[in-house]
Amino acid sequence: MKALHFGAGNIGRGFIGLLLSESGYDVVFSDVNETVVRALQERGSYEVKIADESEQRIPVHNVSAIDGRNPAVIAEEVASADLITTAVGVTTLKHIAPGIAAGIKQRLERGGSKLHIIACENAIGASTQLKEHVMELLSVQEQETAASLIAFPDSAVDRIVPMQHHEDPLEVTVEPFYEWVIDRQQMFNEAQEINGVRYVDDLIPYIERKLFTVNTGHCSTAYAGYRKGYATILEAVRDEEVINLVYGALRETGSMLVEAYGFKEEEHEEYIRKIMNRFRNPYLSDEIVRVGRSPIRKLSPEDRLVRPALKAWEQGGVTEHLAKVMALALKFDYAGDHEAMKLQEWIAEKGVRQAFSDISGLALTHELTQSVMEAYEK
Repeated sequence: MKALHFGAGNIGRGFIGLLLSESGYDVVFSDVNETVVRALQERGSYEVKIADESEQRIPVHNVSAIDGRNPAVIAEEVASADLITTAVGVTTLKHIAPGIAAGIKQRLERGGSKLHIIACENAIGASTQLKEHVMELLSVQEQETAASLIAFPDSAVDRIVPMQHHEDPLEVTVEPFYEWVIDRQQMFNEAQEINGVRYVDDLIPYIERKLFTVNTGHCSTAYAGYRKGYATILEAVRDEEVINLVYGALRETGSMLVEAYGFKEEEHEEYIRKIMNRFRNPYLSDEIVRVGRSPIRKLSPEDRLVRPALKAWEQGGVTEHLAKVMALALKFDYAGDHEAMKLQEWIAEKGVRQAFSDISGLALTHELTQSVMEAYEK
């Protein structure tokens, strides 16, 4: 069996590629990083280091790579793959869609077998988004044929892989915890299951639980830590004031999730504690400015701050801590991040209330907007 995976970065190698290899797939990585591609081609293997006291190293064999800028090679790999996955960032999905579409055309011409294409990104409905990008590049007839042969099941992925620098371009360190959940309802019945993956009939609760706990908690820690001058997440979570803010925000998203999806309150409380302990892992050192980057995206209507806050508000729930985190996100002015600089320009030009309203989609007079403005002024 052969899996084609777009994105040979730390998530691709340290999480998705590892599980695919352990499930018996020969993994072909597609990437634009020449150094990483060449190393994978030459070695055909790499190791994944687990960030805990064991410092376990897991060998990953039967891997290779192709140049992600070569459309003909990509199309051929798509045409012959048994599974396709991605870990490129949701904004990059539209850029890999042409190669996938070209490969699907070849696959249809050859009478290829059924294929699952799974986008493993931090976004709701990432595979569905990729499907839309791909299908618009196919003719109506090709779309009709592909509908019975190509499936794009949505998934939720969770594993902290911090920014890291190694002399070896293939070395990657990951936390022990991981979760990969796939929507079974969007798959073909005879699908080959992947080791370590959880298959569910309703994915949305798991996507939102992860996004509004792990991602909300991570960026909350980053924005609170940045304001206090910390360099790493580990430094920030040692500050009681930061921890109280983050925990408060997660209690607010947690109450919303429990009411919306019927999670058991005590089990979700344990989930929050588990997430907080992951941030405290002394074997992981993630930079505040990396986790906090792209504040405009993080403050957008469907992302990890505004969406849970609005849903909690609609339920009549508390949003005090989430409002403070959103205010701190508006204060994120790291010069090394393009979005952070753009955000500060918008605030300077339009005023903070208008800038926040434009980004979040919330009305200028909305109660949440007012709460964020009050926190911002304080």
